[in-house]
Amino acid sequence: MRCPKCGHLEDKVLDSRLSANGTAIRRRRMCLRCRHRFTTYEEVVRAKLRVIKRDGRREDLDRSKLIEGIKKACEKRPVSTETIENLVEGIIEELESEYERDVSSQVIGEKVMARLEKLDEVAFVRFASVYRRFKDVNQFLSAIGGLIGKE
Repeated sequence: MRCPKCGHLEDKVLDSRLSANGTAIRRRRMCLRCRHRFTTYEEVVRAKLRVIKRDGRREDLDRSKLIEGIKKACEKRPVSTETIENLVEGIIEELESEYERDVSSQVIGEKVMARLEKLDEVAFVRFASVYRRFKDVNQFLSAIGGLIGKE
C-alpha cells in the first residue's frame, strides 16, 4: 500500500478489525520510511448486478432508484428513512447472494412488495399499483382483498 504522505510502498499493519457489519476489514498501517500512520479498508469487490427491464433493456442496479421508489410508496406513512434504507440494503444483499450478474426487474419488484406488505399495507398497495400497473379500481380492490384475507 502506497503511503499517502511520502509515497513509499512498504508499510506495516499495526491493527486489523472488522467493520461495516463484517463486510469490510479496517487496517491501521504505518509507513516504514516516514512512520506516518494511516487507515485502509479492504472489502470484497463484487460484479455489479444488472437489471433486465420489462422491455429487455439492461441497466446497472441503482440503489438510489430503489430507495426513491420505496420512499414514494411510503410517503406520509410512519416509515422512517432509516427503515427504508435497511429494507433496500437487505434486498440488495439478498439479490447479490442469489444472482451472479443479471436479475429481472420482476424479481426485484416481488422482493420489494413482500417486504412492504409486512412493513406497511398502504405502502404495499401504492407500490403494487405502480409495479403491477393497475388499470382500474377492481385491481386495487383485489390487492386490498388479498391483504384482508391474510389477517
